[in-house]
Amino acid sequence: MDKWVVAVKLNLRKIVLILADLLIIGITDIVTAWALPMVSGYLGHNYILGYRELFVAIGFNMIFCFLSLWTFGAYSIMWRYAKVRDYTSCLFGVLLGSFISIFVLNAMNFEHIIIPKGYILICAMEEVISICLFRVAFRKAFLSVAKSERKMMKKRVMIIGAGRACKMILKEIENAESDPNNNARIYNPVCIVDDDIAKQHKKVENVPVVGTTRDILEVSKNYDIDVIIFAIPSCREEIRKRIIERCSETKCDIKIVPYLGEVFLENDKNSIMTHVKDIKIEDLLGRDPITFDKQDVMNLIKGKVCMVTGAGGSIGSELVRQIVRYDPKLVVMVDIYENSLYEVQQELIMEHGDKAKIVALISSVRDFKKMSIIFNKYKPQIVFHAAAHKHVPLMETSPEEAVKNNIFGTFNVMHLAEFYNVEKFVMISTDKAVNPTNVMGATKRCCEMLAQYMAQQGSKTEFITTRFGNVLGSNGSVIPLFRRQIEAGKPVTVTHPDIIRYFMTIPEAVALVMQAAAIANGGEIFVLDMGSPVKILTLAENLIRMYGKIPYKDVEIKFSGLRPGEKLYEELLMDEEGLTSTSNKKIFIGKQIKVDKSKLISDLKCLKEYAEANDSEGTVDMLGKIVDTFHHQTNT
Repeated sequence: MDKWVVAVKLNLRKIVLILADLLIIGITDIVTAWALPMVSGYLGHNYILGYRELFVAIGFNMIFCFLSLWTFGAYSIMWRYAKVRDYTSCLFGVLLGSFISIFVLNAMNFEHIIIPKGYILICAMEEVISICLFRVAFRKAFLSVAKSERKMMKKRVMIIGAGRACKMILKEIENAESDPNNNARIYNPVCIVDDDIAKQHKKVENVPVVGTTRDILEVSKNYDIDVIIFAIPSCREEIRKRIIERCSETKCDIKIVPYLGEVFLENDKNSIMTHVKDIKIEDLLGRDPITFDKQDVMNLIKGKVCMVTGAGGSIGSELVRQIVRYDPKLVVMVDIYENSLYEVQQELIMEHGDKAKIVALISSVRDFKKMSIIFNKYKPQIVFHAAAHKHVPLMETSPEEAVKNNIFGTFNVMHLAEFYNVEKFVMISTDKAVNPTNVMGATKRCCEMLAQYMAQQGSKTEFITTRFGNVLGSNGSVIPLFRRQIEAGKPVTVTHPDIIRYFMTIPEAVALVMQAAAIANGGEIFVLDMGSPVKILTLAENLIRMYGKIPYKDVEIKFSGLRPGEKLYEELLMDEEGLTSTSNKKIFIGKQIKVDKSKLISDLKCLKEYAEANDSEGTVDMLGKIVDTFHHQTNT
């Protein structure tokens, strides 16, 4: 189909040129015939043509000139790419056609018409000049239209910030015109907004500054913007959040420029546009990214055997990725789900090759004997325990499975860590463990109690707990679900309009875990300052806008009601824990809680009996006796 379209376009251009040439020849001959008597009288001749001679002469001249131009290839040349030599086809074509028409008319004495040679020569010169000038004009017009079409096809861009990053972007977009491999060529910067009053109504690289960030919505409409590039990489997080929220109210794609230092430090990527990324939902959290002392983590990991349980999960896999960067002796990856573990294994082999000191093992933390074999063979020195059932509604329907895996699976790994003299055992907990209203949260709170129980035994192993809120993009979290719903054209489902959550990114969560392990002495519950909580409804609305759609109009939002065990808000600390600061201003330590050892062990035995008997009701009741802050909420 595309070939036919191209063929039609080419034939149409030939027809236009042929008709234009015939029209030029006819008009030139007529104008010359009208002017010839005055010229010939001035030269002392008397060249006067009658109407019949004129039309016969013009007809023959048009026919032979057309045939001659065709013969010389004047209609086969791509005139938009024409060189000077290509115009000789017009010169020779017109001259030859004119001489042939003179010869034919005079030799055949057609109707006794004698055409003056001077007339034909004058016409030939004028025709050559006119036809060549027409092709020059045709070429310029074509290129102008083509350029306009390309410009129309480009994405209209508004840049936020008129500083150094803006200038670099504009320079690169300009330079990209001559580089077909540069992705920046698809952009057409049309305006800039900046809050600096001194920059208003001025131009940066010939692109005008047309307003401030308060005008983003209005400017995007007035200038028909397709893409917004946020080019203030060094601004404070609260300002970034405010501006991006305004951008998300438009229908535009939103992209963000990273810190310029990240660009300059990567020597293999000289193009700033290769670093301009789509805006991520975590940019709306409104707080600075968490930073940690990498040297502490290096001292903890380097040259040691590390074990990660649940290594195929969102947190576990990121733990493995980051641990590998600190030159461990070996990373033992344990998971029961073979597919996810295999994917992580292959990813690390692909990235690090033979330098990837990893071993992937299929095992359940419930299987004490198998886990014992693994501990005995590999002798891990640091254990990161991320294996757990985490899905709140599913654990409400199968509480005994949550207990078997989360509590007794954790107890197995803790016991083996102590037996094999592991240096540090780091357990992943959750904000749902604070005053839990669901089974999953209660089991994690019980695991926190176990960690403190083990720490109070005087063990050589340091038992540490890390607690954080929801992880953006993790398996089963709301953001991937919202994305799938939007992309499938389905309504976005939010459980409640007022539900709020604390959020952090997966790399932040893992960095917290590793930093906690580095600075821990045993028995602590490390808590991350996660900033202000975020309404899930706001996240959904902003994500819809980032897809260039309008919430409630283009994409419906439905409220499905709180799920079993779900509460409107999460807490990060229990009332009796208090807070102690650490060397990192974003990490705090909750005060240890004294655990009644004999009662805890006795209650755990009863809990195990209920769970192994698959007695759901008895399991939940016994869990409530162990975790006295557990107030089961079914939301039915």
